[in-house]
Amino acid sequence: MTLERVSEAADAPEVLVERRGRIGVLTLNRPRAINALTHAMVRVIDDALIEWAADPAVEAVVLTGAGERGLCAGGDIVSIHRDGQRIQEGLSGDSTLEFWREEYILNARIGSYPKPYIAVMDGIVLGGGVGISAHANTRIVTETSSIGMPEVGIGFIPDVGGTYLLARAPGNAGIHAALTTQRFGPGAAIANGFADHYVLQEKLPELLESLASEGVQALARFAGPAPAETSAPWVAESFAADTVEEILARLDGVDGADAAKAASQIRGKSPVALKVTLRSIREAAELPSLEAVLDLEYRVSTAALSSHDLVEGIRAQIIDKDRNPQWQPATLEDVTSADVDAYFALLGDNELGLSDQALTERAGNS
Repeated sequence: MTLERVSEAADAPEVLVERRGRIGVLTLNRPRAINALTHAMVRVIDDALIEWAADPAVEAVVLTGAGERGLCAGGDIVSIHRDGQRIQEGLSGDSTLEFWREEYILNARIGSYPKPYIAVMDGIVLGGGVGISAHANTRIVTETSSIGMPEVGIGFIPDVGGTYLLARAPGNAGIHAALTTQRFGPGAAIANGFADHYVLQEKLPELLESLASEGVQALARFAGPAPAETSAPWVAESFAADTVEEILARLDGVDGADAAKAASQIRGKSPVALKVTLRSIREAAELPSLEAVLDLEYRVSTAALSSHDLVEGIRAQIIDKDRNPQWQPATLEDVTSADVDAYFALLGDNELGLSDQALTERAGNS
């Protein structure tokens, strides 16, 4: 799936950082874990981007992943589960909060990177993988791309700037994807603002060589039309509803298996995560920048780490794999406004503060 095959020896670095001709190349190198992000990987990527932004010899950055399955399957949720359990025991979950803080800072850096940042979103790209790729200024998908934000399935809420992208997808396709955990194929990813260019997987090695020798202009020779993928008309209408309950009522009124499947998928997810996700996306639509959305997401993620449903969702889907999470509250009707409001509480001195920082920097550059 990648621009080249990279082995995962026991002592191999988790991110390969290389200079090749006119470009810097970052290769996520945990193929057995579909390159799931660790805290250390976030720091390596961030350090490289800071260095290359100031290096005139580096004209562009390319992000890719090792192995045949995908660019990145998300973050290290086993560690998140462990910290969630610690909090429930009255201990600290600071390691996960620090991971998220540095990860979201990296997402913001990618979103405003001053040079071409070319993300090769081949194969599986989920959660944290979206955060390090879909905010890039140059995003490539292939015929194998499968891109999604499946957080509600584990009792979490889309983060890493995902709600910024989901809120801006046309026809409520982003809300549909978030609440059902449906993934975008290559055509849908481009149509919904998660990607820009379609390149056949077999051409990726040649593309890398050309980028290294010729620069970014080489991409035009490799990109072609993506397969058409469009949303059904009922998506825009059903997911425009104000509440999750009303969305389900509208879906139940649509004839056809696809709408029924969407309703069934939603009903299996964490009720509180569904309601918080819908509000998060609606609020993200009104915020002016990626930085402001990341600030909001950090509040929501901080609250989620202390929740029952995140620990329970990871247990059921990843740890024990019984696929039978016991959500609390158990139904949408049992989720109160206060339950949802708690996820959006300000954090005082622990705020992420990216939007304030961005405003200060922009004022200084004006």
